[in-house]
Formats: sequence, structure tokens, C-alpha cells
Amino acid sequence: MATFSAKPAEVTKKWVLIDATGLVVGRLATLVAMRLRGKHLPTYTPHVDCGDNVIIINAAKVVLTGRKRDNKVYHHHTGFIGGIKERSAKSILEGRFPERVVEKAVERMIPRGPLGRMQFGNLRVYAGAEHPHEAQQPEVLDIGALNRKNKRAA
Repeated sequence: MATFSAKPAEVTKKWVLIDATGLVVGRLATLVAMRLRGKHLPTYTPHVDCGDNVIIINAAKVVLTGRKRDNKVYHHHTGFIGGIKERSAKSILEGRFPERVVEKAVERMIPRGPLGRMQFGNLRVYAGAEHPHEAQQPEVLDIGALNRKNKRAA
């Protein structure tokens, strides 16, 4: 029996909706990255985008464990000499785009390269409860019920 290798035309992508209210960021990101890559499927093929389209709502209500909310620092560079800037997770979550914390966590769990960028494009993150993807009829995935450690009080 030959090893199965999925072709891009054979892949059927599902739409999954996740409510991130009270979920731990790292645990949410690992499950989302696994879904985006398609590793939850028996037909997983490493060189083909066989993952699902994932919608995350209420990303502003995620929880960081321990003192990460105050101590975790995100760095970026402006491109100028000595232009490294840093922001804490607390300032990002309380700022204008709180969904970037979840996006960055998932992005860092996906391989770098053309395929990883294509898979990351299948992620949609929204700070609030509304999203424009009702027409795709996404199935709801309750990550908080999978493991008691996935959900924490804020």
C-alpha cells in the first residue's frame, strides 16, 4: 500500500469559529496553529495547505497566565539605527488592536515560508463578537471544554 499524499484539488476546507473569551493565549494558539496546518486530519500532507479556515472572535478577552500580562514584551524594529521598540502585552490588549496578541502567538507557531504564509492567511481574528463570515456557516469549536486548563478567569 502506497503512502497517501493529498493533492491541492482534493482538499476540502472547513470553516471553524472559536470564541476566545477567557481562553489562555498559548493554549488557544497551539490548537489554532494545528487546525491551520491541517495536522488534526488523517489526510495531513506537509507540503499542501490542507488546514481549515479559522475565525476567532472576542480576541480582546483572552487571558495570559502568571505575570505575562505585565512582563511579556513584544519587540519590533523601525528600520532606523537603534530603532528597536518594545510594548508590553498589557498595552497591546488595552490598545487599539488587541487581536494582535493572538495573531502574533499563532504566527510564531506556524513555519516560516511560502506555505506558512498561505496557511496564516486562513486565520481571521476579531476583537469583538461580530464577524462578516456568517455566509460560510462556520462550525463552533469549544476549546474551553477540551481541557480545564484552556479556560481561566480574567
